[in-house]
Amino acid sequence: MNIIAETKPGKPAAIAGRVERRDVVDLLLKYNFIIIFFTICLIATLLSDNFLTFRNVSNLFQQAAVVGIVALGETFVILTGGIDLSVGSMTAFGGVLVSLLMAAGVDPLLAIAITLIVCMLAGAFMGSISAYAQVPSFVVTLAGLVTIRGLTYLMSDGVPIGNLPTAFGEFGSAMVPLFPGSDLVFPILGLIFVGFSIVGMLLLRFTVFGEHIYATGGNSEAARLSGVPTRRIVTAAFAISGLMCAIAGILLTARLRIGQPTAAQGLELDAMAGVVLGGTSLAGGRGGVIGTVFAVMLLQVVRNIFNLLGLGSFYQMTITGIIIIAAILLNRAIDQRSGQ
Repeated sequence: MNIIAETKPGKPAAIAGRVERRDVVDLLLKYNFIIIFFTICLIATLLSDNFLTFRNVSNLFQQAAVVGIVALGETFVILTGGIDLSVGSMTAFGGVLVSLLMAAGVDPLLAIAITLIVCMLAGAFMGSISAYAQVPSFVVTLAGLVTIRGLTYLMSDGVPIGNLPTAFGEFGSAMVPLFPGSDLVFPILGLIFVGFSIVGMLLLRFTVFGEHIYATGGNSEAARLSGVPTRRIVTAAFAISGLMCAIAGILLTARLRIGQPTAAQGLELDAMAGVVLGGTSLAGGRGGVIGTVFAVMLLQVVRNIFNLLGLGSFYQMTITGIIIIAAILLNRAIDQRSGQ
């Protein structure tokens, strides 16, 4: 009797142990990008004494700001199951447009507002074509990539736009104290990136709009039948992407102090790499801003390591490509595990 009494309780305990281990594994897989990020940071710290200095960390955020802000907008689009290939051209367009307006004597704040509205409407236009005309977003935004870049060259005659207000240029390289009276200063571009990241996370996780984004990407037809305005959600996601590109273009122009029509070439690849590396599924419906932020910072850390070690850009490109491939394979394995 004692043997039976001791054996029966043992089964639930064993099952509970297996379930608990599985939960731990699932948790590690879900947040793999955070684990990878801190692992790479640890390696970087061992390789270079300069990595963990406050100055180097603040530079990482400044360098990641433009790509990171664009990647935030790309995250919204990919979560709906779409893709935006025009973000690099849109960023350059925003930078040139705000430069032309200010060079023509328009008040800087008004020039910025006009640029934000124009880019947001351009993004919404591409999104509406994809959503209402049922044209794949890949095709629509590929056309947008070429068209918007061509328009940027036409507007600027292919030459940089200078004569920008001094205050605007100073804003791009401005540093602000971490807190009043502190000797530690942080780049304002990095703070803007952090601020938009927090807003994006809150928008996706704690609003009805965010729920609709995930529902649209998870199963568009089921979401539509459930009353989700999927077409408007897709259009809104592209509008957000256009808005983020405008902000990135304005910040890049402020940092360079000129409107450069050739700027942001290849930015769409960096942005999509950050989104995919951060765990957002290209099929839509899974992922989020937190993963994108960590992934963008991870790519910057990798490049920073090579710069600190004095290695060339060819190594950076190769290692970055390997990391992206590994991330895609890992995310696919996670998808298959979740489907079991």
